[in-house]
Amino acid sequence: MTKAHSAPTELGSEGIGKLLKKYAVPGIIAMTASSLYNMVDSMFIGHIPETGSLALSGLAVCFPLMNLSTALGTLVGVGGSTLVSVLLGQKNYEASNKVLANVVTLNCITGLLFILLCFPFLDRILYFFGASGNTIGFARDYMIIILLGNVFSHLYFGLNSMIRSAGNPRLAMGLTLFTVISNTILDPVFIFVFKMGIRGAALATILCQVLALSYSLRYFTRKENLLHLPNKVFALDWRIAKDSLSIGLGPFLMNAASCIVTMFINQQLLKYGGDLALGAYGIVNRINFLFIMVIMGFNQGMQPIAGYNFGARLYSRVKRVYGLTALWATGICMLWFLASELFPDLMVGIFTSDPQLKDIADRGIRAMNPLVPLVGWQMVSSNFFQSLGMVRKSIFLSLSRQLLFLVPMIYILPSFLDIRGVFFAFPCSDALACITTLILIHNLFRKFSKLRDGAEPDLLGSNIR
Repeated sequence: MTKAHSAPTELGSEGIGKLLKKYAVPGIIAMTASSLYNMVDSMFIGHIPETGSLALSGLAVCFPLMNLSTALGTLVGVGGSTLVSVLLGQKNYEASNKVLANVVTLNCITGLLFILLCFPFLDRILYFFGASGNTIGFARDYMIIILLGNVFSHLYFGLNSMIRSAGNPRLAMGLTLFTVISNTILDPVFIFVFKMGIRGAALATILCQVLALSYSLRYFTRKENLLHLPNKVFALDWRIAKDSLSIGLGPFLMNAASCIVTMFINQQLLKYGGDLALGAYGIVNRINFLFIMVIMGFNQGMQPIAGYNFGARLYSRVKRVYGLTALWATGICMLWFLASELFPDLMVGIFTSDPQLKDIADRGIRAMNPLVPLVGWQMVSSNFFQSLGMVRKSIFLSLSRQLLFLVPMIYILPSFLDIRGVFFAFPCSDALACITTLILIHNLFRKFSKLRDGAEPDLLGSNIR
């Protein structure tokens, strides 16, 4: 019996709690490491002598454009990995390998297109996203290098998701940890020793991803692996590409919406608080991102389990993995809330010693996070729909919190509360998003209650067959 036929059938038979620990813990470590990977740049950049505060603001201006690049990567990678999980549950190994080849090809295409579209208009884009005359130089220096390595970044993140779906979450975690550790070592070398400043942080980021990508490609060229690249690596199957992209559309739109929303937030912060307010939001965003990545780690653990069991028509197991993931995610969010309220100064101090910048960030993090105990459940619920291939519901939940609720709030509230209104917009949108999610998840589980294991899933309206 070949390895191709020893698929991770444990996903359909092992205890849900044990499986979730096995798949979620590496995902949590990997995603936490990924957030630290991004935080490392901010920590070192914020302590550049004399220019650190403005450099942080310049880095914050880059976030929307980087989010847009990430959105294109998730469009391909998340859709492909979800499709692979379901196909493995259906024991369709040949199609799984074709999906992998499509992920490689589509990531190359989207990465190159992003570079070609952004480079000629980079300064205009950065000004649009909130740059000022004081910060444009820092933002430009950082983004030029990030854009030049964009294809490598897309491939690295896409293949990391595929490694996890192939039943090897520990390797995916190990590669992410490698990028974090190597970036932590290279950042101070390039920034301070070679005196490259913010450009050094960008160069260290791309170099670490290239090294991790090299190993990922080597892994997928081994024919004995369950999931491996076929001989025609760059042969694009448009039917598979369509299915993969349709599933990845939800997280893509969520990240694209995040890009748009961050642009609006930056513009409002610049209007009501200036460059330092924008830098303060960048710090708060990085701190919150750490906890969000932990929740995404739980989601990564849930995704292959839910997808496999849905493909195998084991609906009782699908419901159990959702419930347990939501419970754990809520617990993490309670810790997130307590840290935000009790120790904001300690967390902000990691990034800057500027007293004015610290004061704005301290007040911002307290104002943004009063409802975060509910955020974990909302994120798990949104990802749950995506894991089952229920694209429309996933897209709606992905967009509702940011575009439908948050954007109006960041324009309405500052009219009454000045800069505080920008930060208070977040808990207001959290409350509305949670109410919307509760309605959709209740309707889904009402339909689940009518299905027995082994029944056709048509009642659920999934896009996957």
